[in-house]
Amino acid sequence: MDYALNNKRRVIRLVLQWAAMYGDLLQEDDVAMAFLEVYCMDHTYTTIRVPVAASVKEVISAVADKLGSGESLLIVKMNSGGEKVVLKPNDVSVFTTLTINGRLFACPREQFDSLTPLPEQEGPTTGTVGTFELMSSKDLAYQMTTYDWELFNCVHELSKRVQLLKKFIKIAAHCKEYKNLNSFFAIVMGLSNVAVSRLALTEEQQLAWTVFGAKVMQKLPSKFKKFYAEFESLMDPSRNHRAYRLTAAKLDPPLIPFMPLLIKDMTFTHEGNKTFIDNLVNFEKMVRSFMKVKFERLF
Repeated sequence: MDYALNNKRRVIRLVLQWAAMYGDLLQEDDVAMAFLEVYCMDHTYTTIRVPVAASVKEVISAVADKLGSGESLLIVKMNSGGEKVVLKPNDVSVFTTLTINGRLFACPREQFDSLTPLPEQEGPTTGTVGTFELMSSKDLAYQMTTYDWELFNCVHELSKRVQLLKKFIKIAAHCKEYKNLNSFFAIVMGLSNVAVSRLALTEEQQLAWTVFGAKVMQKLPSKFKKFYAEFESLMDPSRNHRAYRLTAAKLDPPLIPFMPLLIKDMTFTHEGNKTFIDNLVNFEKMVRSFMKVKFERLF
């Protein structure tokens, strides 16, 4: 039960993050509507259908029509701790700002101090041990097994993995061709990740990805093996990423450099050298920083 509750909370959190990212787009869509539950002081609620970008004023009007109330209402946002926030009439997309355990209340001004959190907001009053003991061990094992098989069935077909990896290697090659070293390194590092390198399939003629040596794909054409080996060699961190620096120096601008390495260089230049020495400005540090910025501006 706790696992299911955590999953529901994770889904709600993702929905809220999505709404925060794409709220502006939804506000432009006149047909984007949502059902909103607004609670009263006695913990009953009414459901209204309003645009996602509806203002508090519009929500109040819809609630008043549903309740048949002629009183001036407030829209209050309340969390599980009982903290209350009165929303302003010009606030928009109010329900996208709710926390996972937050609720909206509508009440006249004189009832504001009487508002209390819903029992469901305060969390469970009893533990799950009693429910767990009532369930059969065999039933629990069956449900866990069913869930695992559902996960396995969601995995894409093994035969598609070779094509997928070939696609990413091609994308990396094109990024290098377009002098986009930042995206190029991001893709190659993703292919080198342990979650990919540990793939070892048992079906005949399928992809076999070694975890030793250069970590190249055995069942891919030699052209892709050569590409990937070359790409990995550019990621060699020895001698302060000398392989990458030599490659970048040979390219004509404009190009997009590997930004994490650039940030690392700037950080080491700043953190590894004092700004003041004997109360005097350390011009050597300033010159190094300037030369680094000047070099990157050439790109």
